[in-house]
Amino acid sequence: MSSSDLAGAVFFDVDGTLVPGTSSSVHLAGFLGHREELARAEDAYAAGELNNRQVSELDAAGWAGVSAERVSGWLDGLPLVPGIAETVAWCRRNRLVPILATLAWSPVGGHLARRFGFHAFGGPRLETAGGRFTGRVASHFDEYDKRDVALAQARQLGLDPRECGAVGDSRSDLPLFASVGLSVAFNASAGARDAATVTVDDGDLRSVLPALGRMVSATG
Repeated sequence: MSSSDLAGAVFFDVDGTLVPGTSSSVHLAGFLGHREELARAEDAYAAGELNNRQVSELDAAGWAGVSAERVSGWLDGLPLVPGIAETVAWCRRNRLVPILATLAWSPVGGHLARRFGFHAFGGPRLETAGGRFTGRVASHFDEYDKRDVALAQARQLGLDPRECGAVGDSRSDLPLFASVGLSVAFNASAGARDAATVTVDDGDLRSVLPALGRMVSATG
């Protein structure tokens, strides 16, 4: 599909948005053995007391020696909000490209992209050697990288940021919210609600579709 055929792109956050009430990292940390420590660190990040690099390095250390294959099996049980597949299908029918914009580790983004048909994903990467994680971060990725990668993906599609939307819930979504034409705070923090174009509170992702429908209507 050429850019002239597109109505826009929609960037979906993962943790707190597609993964309700927790994060993919905390879910995986339950298997890795550092769930409570990571949950405290993520709360500190949300409060602005830790930065993304600090949380990522703490989490990555717990992955040391674990195989990528084992992590893939754990992701099959990742708690997810209902309606993801239907929302992605709706976007595609309506000429909106669905993309993951997330601070979740790349194995999570890859898993969800394959499972639900997202066009692309971005995120931090863990270092591996011999098919196992080393416990170190290969590539850091913060909220500004999240914005910049999303906008680069829009450019690759031939889209202006004003033709794009973002669905998210928290601090990590704010730079992207400020850069796109439509931002949807989904079951979100106070800061995300204040920054968003629209606020939606619901247990099913399909509840954001009326808001996304504005993007389709705007293109005629």
